[in-house]
Amino acid sequence: MTVAGKMRQYQVVGRKAATDDNSNPEAYRMIIFAPNPVIAKSKFWYYMHQFRKMKKTTGEILDCVEIVEKNSRIVKNYGIWLRYSSRSGTHNMYREFRDLTLTGAVSQLYDEMAGRHRTRPRSIQIIRTATLSAKDLQRTNGMQFAKSKVKFPLPHRVDSAKRNIKALSDRTFTTVRPTTFFG
Repeated sequence: MTVAGKMRQYQVVGRKAATDDNSNPEAYRMIIFAPNPVIAKSKFWYYMHQFRKMKKTTGEILDCVEIVEKNSRIVKNYGIWLRYSSRSGTHNMYREFRDLTLTGAVSQLYDEMAGRHRTRPRSIQIIRTATLSAKDLQRTNGMQFAKSKVKFPLPHRVDSAKRNIKALSDRTFTTVRPTTFFG
């Protein structure tokens, strides 16, 4: 599985195909993160084969819908519990992210796991996700933004002529250094 762009959240419902012995088999529902519905269905069968004696040839997909977050205008803290396979073995991990949506946080997770641990997307299994309040945060990176008086200063800016602002000098090369502190 490749992660091209943003991950999406899908609810996949499937069951074992109906037979003469069992005309109405039990249905299973799974929330899966995948870039598109085809990969979501494929991951559904991957997990179902691990948990139950079912596979794609002996089962059927009843429903596959994308779950869209209602309020995506507020930054939230997300906790993600995952399991991943590395070159040395299988590891459990807990990570925290700040994002507007859960799918954005999961996309950050895949990018960060690829960068820090060289983990392929197929090796990552998301166990659980949760929206965290400020007091539930455990990692220092997220805690620094959870304070009530967070400031984002802009130190040492350089004026640019590209944004309809007069350039520091009319010439390309000058003997005067630019002033970058505006108090």
